[in-house]
Amino acid sequence: MYILFPGRHQLLTDFQFKYLYRIIQAGLENEVDVYGNPLGISERIKAIIFAVTSANHSNTRRNPLPFYLRAIALETFSDNLNIPSYIYGIEDVGNRDDFATYTIKRIKHESDGHIDMKPENTVVVCSTPVMNMYQKLGFRILPAELEDVKTWRLLTDQPWDLVEHVAKGIEDWRTDKHLLSKIHPASYNVWLRYNVGGKVRILFSDKIVGEDGDITATRDYNSYVRQMDEIAEMKYNDTAIHVKPGRIGDIGCAVGSWIKLACQDARLRESDFYGIEVSRHLFEICQQRKNNGEFQNPFVFFAQKNAVTGLVFDQRSMNTIFTSSLTHEIESYGSREDLIKFIKNRYDELMIGGVWINRDVVGPENKEEVVYMDLNKNDGRNDDFELEITERTELSKYLEGLSTYGRFRRFSRDFRRKEGYHLEYHEKSINGQSLIELTLRDATEFITKKDYTDNWMSEMHETFAFWSFSEWKAEMEKTGFEVSTQSVVFSNPWIVENRFKGKVELYRIENGNLSLMDYPVTNMFLIAERKI
Repeated sequence: MYILFPGRHQLLTDFQFKYLYRIIQAGLENEVDVYGNPLGISERIKAIIFAVTSANHSNTRRNPLPFYLRAIALETFSDNLNIPSYIYGIEDVGNRDDFATYTIKRIKHESDGHIDMKPENTVVVCSTPVMNMYQKLGFRILPAELEDVKTWRLLTDQPWDLVEHVAKGIEDWRTDKHLLSKIHPASYNVWLRYNVGGKVRILFSDKIVGEDGDITATRDYNSYVRQMDEIAEMKYNDTAIHVKPGRIGDIGCAVGSWIKLACQDARLRESDFYGIEVSRHLFEICQQRKNNGEFQNPFVFFAQKNAVTGLVFDQRSMNTIFTSSLTHEIESYGSREDLIKFIKNRYDELMIGGVWINRDVVGPENKEEVVYMDLNKNDGRNDDFELEITERTELSKYLEGLSTYGRFRRFSRDFRRKEGYHLEYHEKSINGQSLIELTLRDATEFITKKDYTDNWMSEMHETFAFWSFSEWKAEMEKTGFEVSTQSVVFSNPWIVENRFKGKVELYRIENGNLSLMDYPVTNMFLIAERKI
């Protein structure tokens, strides 16, 4: 007979050891199942099988320990059971009613068919509702800590109760009398050697959670949230392949839309999600959405924090950090020093093997090259571009009436004027064409902003093309990151087709003649990994 002991096995207890030792030594004939019925099995127990579930998950509240540490503890734990033991990692495959079947088949496969568990040759040790899946397959269940299956009354603490006890941090977990009276030495030694207790307290810490707050009934944010959700679907689809399970943070999370989609990804089912938003208005929406139950994963936490001024996560604690359209705002509204500090903070927060996915705008490589811009003068007014208007809707309507050429003239006056920037350009006639001579950087700034008339004055503060991808890469590597070859730079095809073509053409002079250029890259997915 086999004993199958499935579970996450984050912590092992003295009770578990004594329970298993007794039934191994005394046999199964007089042992009772979960309903109090004697098993009546006279066949000797030949091996115990530990099925370690969620073996591919670690560094989360649900699974603090990686599989290898759980296996180390189980190996030591089973040494004194005086019976062969086998340890198999069972990866998470989502919520499945047939997970018990999958576990049994997986072990049979991993053992090359030597361990083929069936109801007639195996009993299952289980004290949680997981037992129901095995009962449906016909397996008899040994109850372990479970005293009454009808009320789920327990004889003693289950392992997870002790994990949560450590997480509360009432005392130093290493000398906590309650823990020491329950935990098996095999687990305690692993926890002590690898400071698992400290890790558990970090994972369960409430520090990330900011103030509470409700949204008043008089506000209608439905359209805003819907817009964010639509954009998030594109953002998530673009970046999902790079997300590593575990502790996942979205800095500048807006209304939590990217996290909402990530929670629906079965691959990230057992991950913890942390949304950081500096805006109180957006933070309140995140909290309200969580209260509404919009996130499938219960381990979703939001905080109102400033990620520029310091760390927002514990050092070396994150598996994935995601940012979108954020880093250019730090450069625009803060300083280069702030941006470099932000990069350093993200590096410090990632654990070894962690990844920062930065989705943002980017400048072209040859951004200081002098180019020539041909602007459409027939799609609106070419004069009257300097009228001072402060009301946003009225200003937008006014700008919409300008031609592309007229809008450039307005842009050259407004762009980062308050920051002291002077956009230098010259109007030149070359081969009979009236062109604007300027740097490719300034041309890129214009063509990527010319259609943001609804929020013009805000956009005029923001710079998109301050770093090319190679400059980004150099700065990231200077911090310690390794930039993945899967990083990409591109021009948004829809924007090119609908906002650039017919409005703007770019030329360079080659051999004394104008040569039509491709539109510059405007966006990047920068995938940066912490290797050491």
